[in-house]
Amino acid sequence: MRTVAFMSLRNAEPVRDVPSHLSTPAAAADLKIARAIVTLLDKYQLDPIIGLLAPGVGDIITTLIGGYLVSIAARRKVPPIVIARMLLNLGVDAAVGIIPLVGDVADFGIRANKKNLELMEARHERQAHWKDWLAVGGAAILVLGMFGLAIYGFIRLLGAIF
Repeated sequence: MRTVAFMSLRNAEPVRDVPSHLSTPAAAADLKIARAIVTLLDKYQLDPIIGLLAPGVGDIITTLIGGYLVSIAARRKVPPIVIARMLLNLGVDAAVGIIPLVGDVADFGIRANKKNLELMEARHERQAHWKDWLAVGGAAILVLGMFGLAIYGFIRLLGAIF
């Protein structure tokens, strides 16, 4: 991956490396929007505040806004496994956030949008990290287990009724 280094005027040393995929004007605009979303929802805590003020609906709204980060990642061609991990982060935030009061308190700590921005910036044009595969695989196993338990419970219920 090619990087562009910004140089300090004082000592002519690189101050920050910017990955080449973020150095185009369109990518820079996307990144600026993504950082603004993260600042509003996670740094200024609008995610839990909106969820508290409009239970259920507020969590759906903030999840849709967070989904825009995922669309930026897809447009920037982030590997699919990383996008799946970003969706997992957003899903956990939405699932926990929808629980009245408890979810709003938990929203102060989850910060899914910040995690997704970090994933988007770190994982582009590179192989997905083993942690990405582990997170998505673990979530898939958990969901399959939940479906299995639901089916088992349904069958037990039908057996008890009939």
